Amino acid sequence: MTQRRYLLAESEIPTHWYNVMADVGPPPPPLHPGTGEPVGPDMLTPLFPMALIGQEMSPERWHPIPDIVREIYSMWRPTPLYRALGLEQALGTDCKIFYKYEGVSPAGSHKPNTAVPQAYYNQQEGVKRIATETGAGQWGSALSFAAGHFDIEVKVYMVRVSYDTKPYRRAMMETWGGTVVGSPSPDTNAGRKALEENPDSTGSLGLAISEAVEDAATRDDTKYALGSVLNHVLMHQTVIGQEAQKQLDQAGAYPDVVIGCTGGGSNFAGIAFPFVADKAAGKALRIVAAEPASCPSLTRGHYGYDFGDTAQMTPLLPMHTLGHTFMPAPIHAGGLRYHGMAPLVSKLVHEGIVEAVAYRQNECFAAGVRFAAAEGIIPAPEANHAIRAVEVEVEAARAAGESRTILFNLCGHGHLELGAYQQYLNGELVDFDLPQADIDAAAEVLVGMPSAG
Repeated sequence: MTQRRYLLAESEIPTHWYNVMADVGPPPPPLHPGTGEPVGPDMLTPLFPMALIGQEMSPERWHPIPDIVREIYSMWRPTPLYRALGLEQALGTDCKIFYKYEGVSPAGSHKPNTAVPQAYYNQQEGVKRIATETGAGQWGSALSFAAGHFDIEVKVYMVRVSYDTKPYRRAMMETWGGTVVGSPSPDTNAGRKALEENPDSTGSLGLAISEAVEDAATRDDTKYALGSVLNHVLMHQTVIGQEAQKQLDQAGAYPDVVIGCTGGGSNFAGIAFPFVADKAAGKALRIVAAEPASCPSLTRGHYGYDFGDTAQMTPLLPMHTLGHTFMPAPIHAGGLRYHGMAPLVSKLVHEGIVEAVAYRQNECFAAGVRFAAAEGIIPAPEANHAIRAVEVEVEAARAAGESRTILFNLCGHGHLELGAYQQYLNGELVDFDLPQADIDAAAEVLVGMPSAG
């Protein structure tokens, strides 16, 4: 019998987070929007605890994981690595397909890998309240879960389309003690302005970030937490790839291709960055980031400086972006509906270290249904983009007469997304084609922005 699951003992939970900047260099620095000068720690202290600011700017390769964080990690880590034997058979391929499954966490996704340390470092500085945003609800759920372990109150601004269509995500957050409002909300200036302009706005991650940042910046008892994009967030996720490397050693395998879905970049970074280190050391492999065709920041966006939020409250970040006013279509992969991409992921794509691809909603759900039939796990809509990329890779290998070893990150389960699956099965799921004219119009806000090189 061919082995399907590769497991590690709790003692093998990584002891350090990996900082990819040590091997590929830092991205261009964030800039103050008023002066154009690089942002220092002073500008970030109203929002983040100093420990996280230090990690954000650090060039050090390894950062120790606090014992209490590893102890909480042990509730679900190490996560299993699976050989996708059923999918291989269904696709009729001799490629070897492996997936790292992050859906076993309490919140059902990879997000607690950074939520727990962020809550810990805030608690260490005496923070009593955190404001944050969430797209599909995975991050809000994870932070509500994590903050409960450290007696911290959480206010979550949930993108309106997900707030309306994913009520059980709201219930998860509230069960763990979080307070949830739909974004745009009447609770902030940014939200009120958006509602005045469009009372029926479906929201976006960029707008929800504006609300959460405003909340934190206007209250002395509150800090802000972000579930993706920033360097320290991506670094916390590298426990995924580190574990996968050990598990592939158990399987006697090494990937020709590593694949992850991308919205802000945290899930992708978690699986990919440890393999970027291998590539920097001379290993021959390809790394692929899969994004939605309706929000294609990497494949059709501009590489340069832009605000990380809609209301222009953040520093200018060097990233692939569609423009901070871009309002993505209401696809079900809410975690991928962000106008920009993490500076580190953007840098790697810009430099050709990482490839980027984009797929439409229906073909991704079709891939998710095929995966569920073959492997038994119903994937999150976000992860369906990675699965579709795997299928395309298999097709390319067949055309080339090759057998490839493929690794991807299954970043969450779809148990609370069954309404979307029902729409797909009923033939009611809509593909949102993004005309170039819409991209050009959204990019007008980037005129005059600094170049990222």
